[in-house]
Amino acid sequence: MEESIDLKQLFGVIKKRFWLIALLTIIAATISGVVSFFVLTPVYEANTQILVNQAKSKEQFYNSSELQTNVQLIQTYNDIIKSPAILGEVTKQLNLDMTPKQLSNQIQVTNSQDSQVAHIVVQDTNARLAVKIANTTAAVFKKEVPKIMSIDNVSILAKAQLDEALSPIKPQPFLNIAIAVVVGLMAGVGLAFLLEYLDNTIKNEQDVERILQLSVIGVISVIKEEELKDFSSSSYASPVRGESRGA
Repeated sequence: MEESIDLKQLFGVIKKRFWLIALLTIIAATISGVVSFFVLTPVYEANTQILVNQAKSKEQFYNSSELQTNVQLIQTYNDIIKSPAILGEVTKQLNLDMTPKQLSNQIQVTNSQDSQVAHIVVQDTNARLAVKIANTTAAVFKKEVPKIMSIDNVSILAKAQLDEALSPIKPQPFLNIAIAVVVGLMAGVGLAFLLEYLDNTIKNEQDVERILQLSVIGVISVIKEEELKDFSSSSYASPVRGESRGA
């Protein structure tokens, strides 16, 4: 038998299980808030900009093909920056207790499209150390790249700065809580409909009509004990329950 459910029934289920939906939402938001504020370690980010191009004399001018070649070499520079040759020297200078490969996982080298400017982005749980790693990596690259690629025109455009108001980039507690609220709502609504689907008990006249496909022409009302006492005291001899019958 094909079953259908209308919009009124949907809202009815949500209203009926509202406490469950609200409880799951509150639990999800609370867990997310506690984990974000008290469990996860804040991570800070430092950014250094460098420019790499071929050295030119005053009489020489750049042409479009050379600029395009420099842009295409950006990816090569990115790989060099994250290589053990550069990061090994960085760990040595900063006396870091990690391998160049581990340090590489903290560093991203990016550049805008058709731009020769590369961004060395470092993430670390210590804001001051993130700034040191970013600036040291740029300095070591500037020193070492002429030996590797015979390029002697590396410029550091902007050093990473330690700002007192520097905020961690992650975790983002309020974003995490917002996501948890949405997830909690979805889980609550899903669980409410699942429970409703698994509930085969008949609770009212509408359930009778819906399940048995029969019209309800009468109901048996329930009389409370207080009302029974009133009936007894008044010697009312009618049945304690009203009953109506119908096909």
